[in-house]
Amino acid sequence: MEIIKTPAEEFDVIKDFPYQENYVPFDNLQMHYIEEGKGETILALHGEPSWCYLYRKFIPVLSQYRFIAPDLIGFGKSDKIVGWKNYSFELHFQSLVNLIDQLALQDITLVVQDWGGLLGLSLLGEYPERFKRVVIMNTFLPIGKPLKLPFKLWQGFSKYHPSLPIGWVLQAGTHEKLSEEVLAAYKAPFPNKKYKDGVKAFPSLVPSRPTDEGVARMKKAREVLSKWQKPAFVLFSDKDQVMSGLENFFYKLMPASQAQQKIIIKNAGHFLQEDKGEEVASYIDKFIKDELKTTAHAGS
Repeated sequence: MEIIKTPAEEFDVIKDFPYQENYVPFDNLQMHYIEEGKGETILALHGEPSWCYLYRKFIPVLSQYRFIAPDLIGFGKSDKIVGWKNYSFELHFQSLVNLIDQLALQDITLVVQDWGGLLGLSLLGEYPERFKRVVIMNTFLPIGKPLKLPFKLWQGFSKYHPSLPIGWVLQAGTHEKLSEEVLAAYKAPFPNKKYKDGVKAFPSLVPSRPTDEGVARMKKAREVLSKWQKPAFVLFSDKDQVMSGLENFFYKLMPASQAQQKIIIKNAGHFLQEDKGEEVASYIDKFIKDELKTTAHAGS
């Protein structure tokens, strides 16, 4: 299995991400993460095809917390495995277990979006005692039901495109027009197609059959979330062509989420951290401070 690392100079184009690099070893791989601030721990997980740069707008707003955001294996500054078939749900899941173990994280406020949700909520399902709160943004928990045609087309596009256009995907998932500088930052980890196999693999890892890998973990996540008694905040956007409206799945699944105000981020696409990062972070700050409870739950 060939392991490669994006050359450091590829990231020189980025001018708005002045955060120190940190790494934890995982098998023969190095997983990158940023860690800023002190206080209660926030663990923020990205998805496809972004990296922890996606959370840069959160950090100034959440400066009173210990904010940790890793790059999944195959993304950002983490090591990349050559060959898309070498990526699996379990590889990503175990790399995150390793991260929280290596950093001895407890009382975590988990923040998830996209594939960060499939993996992070599965992590919560397996180790609920490690988590204090959860923030769920623009994601889902599939359990192997047949996928809809638009997603099947995305799977085929990702699998067969000779070199997946990272910038195009990020722009398609945002409501605002991204600057050339921001697009360059998202493209930086992937200087050519050899570095993109993690990105290529993710759509095909979404389970479409009950026997697919990850289904058991996501079923367990659903079960744990249905009985979750700790604070839970569902925060979706209104311009996500795939996931807007799926907030209702989580409201129904998680009675605990009804204790918080139902907020939709306006004029934001799938990557709401990019479109409205400061606004999203300010809501998370209020949620942690227990300032978003509904009137019905205010005195409870």
